[in-house]
Amino acid sequence: MLIKNKIYILLLIAFSAASCAKLDENPRSFIPSDQFYKTQADAVAAVNAVYSLLNAGSTGVQTPYNILLNTGMDFMADDVGPGPGATNPDVRSQAVLGHSSTGLRVLQLWQQHYAAIKKANIAIDTIPHITFDATLNKRLVAEARFLRALYYFNLVRLYGDVPLVLHSLNSINLSDQQIARTPVAAVYTQIEADLAAAVVDLPNSYAAADLGRATAGAANALLAKVYLTERKWALAVTQAEAVINGPYGYDLFSNYADVFLPASENGKEHIFSAQFKSNSGGQGNDEAPRSVYTGIPGVQGNYANQVVFYSVPDATKPGGTDKFFSIYKLYTANDKRKRGSFVTRFLSPSTNLYYGKLNDASIPNDSIPFFNKYYDPSVASNESESGANVPIIRFAEILLIHAEAENELNGPTGKAYTSINRVRTRAGLTGLSGLTQADFRDAVYLERRLELVFEYQRWFDLIREKDAAGNGILETSLLKVGKTNVSKGAKGKFYLYPIPQQEIDNSNGKLSQNPGW
Repeated sequence: MLIKNKIYILLLIAFSAASCAKLDENPRSFIPSDQFYKTQADAVAAVNAVYSLLNAGSTGVQTPYNILLNTGMDFMADDVGPGPGATNPDVRSQAVLGHSSTGLRVLQLWQQHYAAIKKANIAIDTIPHITFDATLNKRLVAEARFLRALYYFNLVRLYGDVPLVLHSLNSINLSDQQIARTPVAAVYTQIEADLAAAVVDLPNSYAAADLGRATAGAANALLAKVYLTERKWALAVTQAEAVINGPYGYDLFSNYADVFLPASENGKEHIFSAQFKSNSGGQGNDEAPRSVYTGIPGVQGNYANQVVFYSVPDATKPGGTDKFFSIYKLYTANDKRKRGSFVTRFLSPSTNLYYGKLNDASIPNDSIPFFNKYYDPSVASNESESGANVPIIRFAEILLIHAEAENELNGPTGKAYTSINRVRTRAGLTGLSGLTQADFRDAVYLERRLELVFEYQRWFDLIREKDAAGNGILETSLLKVGKTNVSKGAKGKFYLYPIPQQEIDNSNGKLSQNPGW
């Protein structure tokens, strides 16, 4: 796919330049971006650079949708945790909420997102002044605005008030680049404005060479998710219906597992995804080998990701306790998503034998489940080259957004049931009916958890979702899996990340710290 190849070339140049030259950190001059970008090719390259920071891979660098949101966020939640292969002590500490404002992933999440926003701002500011095809010009700006909205959406959910930077900062003076935090409401207003503008100038679809770029449907879908997060229920319903009933042709794959297969990428269910490509110079999904058990002949795996195990009462287990309960066991036996999301054994291409692992020899047939969404069997010996894309938003989630928002607005109406039951039917489950509003809320929360597991959604859901009394579910959910650190410190502390202390001390003295940190 052309977009992947262009992005990789840009990254190769950037990382080569960074690694092969010792830079003078005291610049004496500055070339403004409007003097650098001159042609249509420059404009396309500028926007490709914004895409690249979604998922670029390189030694020592994690980007948001290539591991970073997992090690920096999902590990803190209740479904995914660090396995034996995750040896970074900072990451393991964060996984049990023992991190601080100086944590490695706390800093990297901030820096990676702002690096991407900087590139988006350059594209947005510069491209309108370059003379070439007007439709393409507007489309490229709209793509950059969509991506800027996505990056800010992640930041505002993680950190709360964040500096809202909307233009390229051309000054070389550090004082000119110190910007105070902008209130959450104003950041959301800008996110909404960027997405609304993007809808107007983005196409509904692309030719094969440009598959994977943002579309009008993607902008509408992300806006529906933004409204849901803001608890703007009526707008979320309307926006989700614009996607469901719109001219985009979205639908569910009949087979859940097809959502994650490279052969099905950018299909009818994929609204917007981080793009990966196998055997193409490091453009693979580095998440894939992290979910594979080590020591299987012919299969690359380091088992850095594993399900979070916790104890629950179970009279059928020794001692009356199941010590290895996990999300895997929340699926009913006939839920097709269980087999699509997990495996309990791997087929070795070298021996043609299956390999798995028991939790405990005293508990017969209780095997460890391994996440399977990004495994690419075509590159088993080098899973770092997995071509499995990471869905950022897909049609199943839009149906669940619609069901949740409609229930919050009007109770469990026929529309709400239609949307949630489309997801359940594809999973092989019977449809829901006759629920109270509170019961329906719990049901859609569970559907999100089971449908979207290991898609970098769970932490965001834990900080967003509320129970029937309007209380957040984060603390109770994490205590249930034994993460007792969530109850330490100021109440509600973990609903926001700390602002990276390194940014406060070294880069932006106008930043303030979040409560409790």
